[in-house]
Amino acid sequence: MALAIAFMLQLILGSVSIPFSQVVAILSGSNEVNLVWKNIIIESRLPGALAALLAGAGLSVSGLQMQTMFRNPVAGPYVLGISAGASLGVAILIMASAAIGFGGEIRLMSSWSIIMAAAAGAILIFFVNFIISFRLNDVVAILIIGLMIGGGISALIEILQSVTSNDALKQYVLWTFGSFRYTNLTQVAYMAVVVVAGSVFSFFLSKPLNLLLLGDTYATTSGLNVQRAKVLIVLCTSILAGSITAFCGPIGFVGLAVPHLARAIFKSADHRLLTPACALLGAIICCLCNVVSALPGTDFILPVNAITSLLGAPVVIWIILKQKKVASS
Repeated sequence: MALAIAFMLQLILGSVSIPFSQVVAILSGSNEVNLVWKNIIIESRLPGALAALLAGAGLSVSGLQMQTMFRNPVAGPYVLGISAGASLGVAILIMASAAIGFGGEIRLMSSWSIIMAAAAGAILIFFVNFIISFRLNDVVAILIIGLMIGGGISALIEILQSVTSNDALKQYVLWTFGSFRYTNLTQVAYMAVVVVAGSVFSFFLSKPLNLLLLGDTYATTSGLNVQRAKVLIVLCTSILAGSITAFCGPIGFVGLAVPHLARAIFKSADHRLLTPACALLGAIICCLCNVVSALPGTDFILPVNAITSLLGAPVVIWIILKQKKVASS
């Protein structure tokens, strides 16, 4: 019910408020509707609402997997450098192309070109992580290497920012804000296939994740091939985080905060419960953040990345303080 309400709010609220009855009529295919409202719903709000739902579910599930694999409460879906790889792909497309004089010849404003560039960067970092996961069986080393990859890519992006044009820099910065509203139904359909497949795959990893909670030694003695399980977890997380970043840009704190919130609400560490719970909570939170970012009744749109960070950071702080209080009592 909460998800349905949050989803419908995205369709009703915005710079133009559309009555609930009209939204239902438009979605049901009725011909007796306001054509302007229909265009707003079908071309803008519905794709954005679906993208928010998918992104929230996918990022939350991938964040849960990373926190379990690394046994680290501050691990998130982007800890492997996937978001940094996507950012590098977009930075090369927009800023490097402009710096060498091709900015006018290629369609930098094309949403598909940006999606493909982000996907290419994410895939590159995925293969790097995949190789590392095969060679190393130390999660701490994998975590550190992921952070170093992200730091190195950030440095490259800063170099590109210093030599590019103001227009290209502005376009790149706007992409880093993250948004669900610049997708269309075709793009959402592609995104849905990848996110749904990744989420189902992650649910089937529930048993290995439950064993990894108790440590690698226990998991190994229980018959789990730990290295193979970690490679599959890296694969699943990369698919989810990479595809969402490619279509929506970087969306911060959702994958970090929602798993903690799910554990606090359901009071369980069983991934057979936590995986669907995270998907549901993440979808609800991203839908609500999308509503807030639209600033209903105004013509302004706030960066989704800023909204998720403002809401996610206090949640993580509150949960950590609560856990410390329980541990000390």
